[in-house]
Amino acid sequence: MQVFNVQGMSCGHCVKAITQAVQARDPAADVQVDLSAKTVQVQSSLPAATVVEAIKEEGYEVSAA
Repeated sequence: MQVFNVQGMSCGHCVKAITQAVQARDPAADVQVDLSAKTVQVQSSLPAATVVEAIKEEGYEVSAA
């Protein structure tokens, strides 16, 4: 399980955008977005850098938790 701090998330659209961005790279990825904690947990075989890139491409600021 990889955990990332993500700034700029505020609504259901953010959850959907991040989930779809990660799952576009790994359709089997389990993505859990916590808006209040501003974290995204990803269970996937993807390298962390690939997950970060996917989230950043959606316009969010990302750092490892």
